[in-house]
Amino acid sequence: MAMGPITRASSSPATSDAPAGQTFRSALILLASLFFMWGFATVLNNTLLPHLKAVFDLNYAQTTLIESVWFIAYFVASIPSAWLIERIGYKLSMVVGLVIMAIGTAMMVPASAIPSYPFFLLSLFVIAAGITLLQVAANPYVAVVGPPQSASARLNLVQSLNSLGTLLAPGFGGWLILRRSLSGNAAAGAAALTKAQRLADAHSVQLPYLLIGAVLLALAVVIARFKLPEFGVATRRVAAEERRRHSLWSHRNLMFGIPAIFIYLIAEIGAANLFINFVSQKSIGDLTHADAANYLTLLWGGMFVGRFVGSFVMRWVSPEKMLAWASVGAFVVMITVVFTTGHVALWALISVGLFHSIMFPTIFTLGIKGLGPLTEEGSGLLIMAISGGALVFVQGMLADRIGLQLSFLLTAACELYVLFYALWGSRPSDVLPDLAMSGGGETS
Repeated sequence: MAMGPITRASSSPATSDAPAGQTFRSALILLASLFFMWGFATVLNNTLLPHLKAVFDLNYAQTTLIESVWFIAYFVASIPSAWLIERIGYKLSMVVGLVIMAIGTAMMVPASAIPSYPFFLLSLFVIAAGITLLQVAANPYVAVVGPPQSASARLNLVQSLNSLGTLLAPGFGGWLILRRSLSGNAAAGAAALTKAQRLADAHSVQLPYLLIGAVLLALAVVIARFKLPEFGVATRRVAAEERRRHSLWSHRNLMFGIPAIFIYLIAEIGAANLFINFVSQKSIGDLTHADAANYLTLLWGGMFVGRFVGSFVMRWVSPEKMLAWASVGAFVVMITVVFTTGHVALWALISVGLFHSIMFPTIFTLGIKGLGPLTEEGSGLLIMAISGGALVFVQGMLADRIGLQLSFLLTAACELYVLFYALWGSRPSDVLPDLAMSGGGETS
């Protein structure tokens, strides 16, 4: 799979002069806005899930299918995204990705007007397909713009803007979706809604998604007018020749990194998407869904703080050690969630956000370490692995059969694989030399 001409810089010639350095910094700032928007749109699902559960009277397996469809889009759209980037360039691909997202948000209006559960799923799939295109372009781009040794710290820093989006989304969704609906303000165990009440509740998703769509279109216009740095044509030809002589399968850090991201996403998405239903239970927090959304903000706030702190600490501590300690912490708090009740379990689940914070960007940069001319193909496979979030329906099925609280044992098991990757699987093998990049404005 080809993802286009991204290669990593060893000597960073494009950053050696001030104007080029300023161009790259401006590009990173602009790309950070993309990280913010896809984080915001993704985590808005955390408030959408309990809302649609009430509107359509779904069980947990059906509810988590909403998120599964979202992450199936990553699997389906990753290769077409790579193909598109190779042909029209990074800037136009980002613009297309934002427009696709905006189309998906507009589809939420008829989906809620009908209302139709399958139409909701289709709308979310379209939004996620647009995000996939942005992810395939932006994650490796940020990782390779600058010295390879600081790639993890740099991606953690930019991912903190993604976490800012995840931090703000639950409050936005709680305010404009849950608090404007009868189900969102109902006490745990309240009587089921009538058909007329469910129809009225379904309409509450229209305003927030229309607002998001307007922002996405505005951002698409800004990026279309911005000159993004590109990678030199000569470098592209060298990389193409080099790729023919090497195999991805010989790189242990990538081969174990793909399942690491896949499995980590099961943990992150399961903990976040079942959070509101879990803490609303009488034995845990005894909260309304609208009030529980405020606590969900704290979980994503931990992700936001953790990525800032992680970016700073990684100046002195290796990414592998940071990842190992984070996985141990996440395992401990998830075991606490399973075997305690009340506010102890509630705050344990909130704290997992802090430990999850550095996992995705750190696994990603460890996975592409030493790939040289194979970086773009490796990056594409790692982004495709985000589809692991689709398996959150497995936890939904467990919740229906053994109980919601015990279903978090699956999350705890996922943390153990991340620990394995940090201690052994992330060690590079068959390390290849990095290729240089060049500056300038992208012409596409």
